[in-house]
Amino acid sequence: MALAHSKVTAQGQVSVPARVRQRLGVGPGSVLEWEEDGDRVIVRRAGRYSSEDIHRMLFSKPPRPRSLEDMKTGIRQDIKKRHAGR
Repeated sequence: MALAHSKVTAQGQVSVPARVRQRLGVGPGSVLEWEEDGDRVIVRRAGRYSSEDIHRMLFSKPPRPRSLEDMKTGIRQDIKKRHAGR
């Protein structure tokens, strides 16, 4: 059973019916996701991404754990390198 109906314009645009906009909580500028599922299309309000989500998308492998001594050594080396040319 359909919640509402829309027509596709010649430009490929679809109007989102008022009842659907209200249920999804969307308005001008909102982004919708369209997902194909067999012979159906699922439309939902696009979620917002946290900084952790974005980091996982960009860097699939987490950094290897470092000891405190490893971090201190890395900082010392960086400071020496930065001040070597002075």
